[in-house]
Amino acid sequence: MDSLLFTILSFIVALAILIAVHEFGHFWVARKLGVKVLRFSIGFGRPLWKRVGKVDDTEFVVAAIPLGGYVKMLDERESPVEPEEQARAFNRQSLPVRSAIVVAGPLFNFIFAIFAFWLIFVTGDTGLKPLVGEVAADSLAERAGFQVGDEVLAVAGEPTASWENVVYTLLAQSLDQDTLAISVRSETGYEEQRWLETQRLQALAEDGQVLKNIGLTPSLPVLPPVIGEVIRGEPADRAGLVSGDRIISVDGVAVESWKQWVEYVRERPGEKLSLTIEREGQTIDLSLTTAIMQDGDKPYGRIGAGVVRPDGLMDDYRSVVRYGPIDALGQSVEKTWDLSVLMLRMLGKMLVGEVSVKNLSGPISIADSAGKSASYGAVYFIKFLAVVSISLGVLNLLPIPILDGGHLFFFLIEAIKGSPLSERFMEQGQKIGLLILLGIMSLAFYVDLNRFFG
Repeated sequence: MDSLLFTILSFIVALAILIAVHEFGHFWVARKLGVKVLRFSIGFGRPLWKRVGKVDDTEFVVAAIPLGGYVKMLDERESPVEPEEQARAFNRQSLPVRSAIVVAGPLFNFIFAIFAFWLIFVTGDTGLKPLVGEVAADSLAERAGFQVGDEVLAVAGEPTASWENVVYTLLAQSLDQDTLAISVRSETGYEEQRWLETQRLQALAEDGQVLKNIGLTPSLPVLPPVIGEVIRGEPADRAGLVSGDRIISVDGVAVESWKQWVEYVRERPGEKLSLTIEREGQTIDLSLTTAIMQDGDKPYGRIGAGVVRPDGLMDDYRSVVRYGPIDALGQSVEKTWDLSVLMLRMLGKMLVGEVSVKNLSGPISIADSAGKSASYGAVYFIKFLAVVSISLGVLNLLPIPILDGGHLFFFLIEAIKGSPLSERFMEQGQKIGLLILLGIMSLAFYVDLNRFFG
């Protein structure tokens, strides 16, 4: 329950930040260009909080439904406007002014992403070094010749400092190429080339487990089976385990790692286990009955104890990319651009059927990612916000009526036509745009439900 609440709160915080950024773009540019703003709202529906500003008596609102927001400007098409205020109405502005106000929302989403990546690059972008721990039998990776101990240096000539870089570059480059050249440094120290088939890569990315589906498992340090924190009242505490105990064997089976120990416990909910431990140089026999926990319909075992993480354990497995303020800005702009292009191309491939719509993420997936990234720490949550901000910017620039891109498309027609579009045409366009948007949202929600509930 606590985990679900944390996920929901993380999702709401993420939405509030990104909506505020987007709507502030419209708001700030509108004010700078002389358009009167009546309301700035984060969320829809009944106001939970409202304040009237000193300039133009603008209402600042936080509403009950946190699934969007809006900036309401003075507009003669919505209500009568006093003659002395007509010059400040949105509909009276020139085409360039209206276009600047509309494009400001998505633009601020991209600016936010650039700033977020800049902050990460300046402080140090920490990732998992792309070292291969396991290669699955009869997988794409095995057929490409990957071996345990390989370090991925580059994908199609693009340097890869972390597994995150590897995944993004694989997805981006595979859109145009059937095979990709992967530069690796083998365990013996020689630089070699692996050739990975990518025809099925987009299908393999549908559940987000790209590396696993290719057949690669990142290399991680082996944690020794040493008990760390023991939760009071849990099975480990009742059995007499204390911090520092090393698990030697369980039910006569030697325990070599913490991973092996956890898997053994999880597979035996409610069962009595016979342990042999080492404590301060002495061997002690204990018995322990695991607690029964539920993961959906599947029960699993738990003892209520953590693991001791030796200092410096991750030093050889962690990569840190850090730049000075000026270089970080260039890298941030480039990363934002690359991700924007990747998202746009993926959407295009979905439209023509070359990429499955299962790659879409709906509110459930986004909420889940918000909760996970927030639990990992501030840097991961900021990175999550940057990626979602880019996707919001890209989505809003699509030429779909009701979205910012749809308004810009109407403005383009107006510029070509040489006169404003009729209100009837605009209304019909808005209805079509709403149907398209509802269709996309329903599809994304359906994909989410299938992803989480099979």
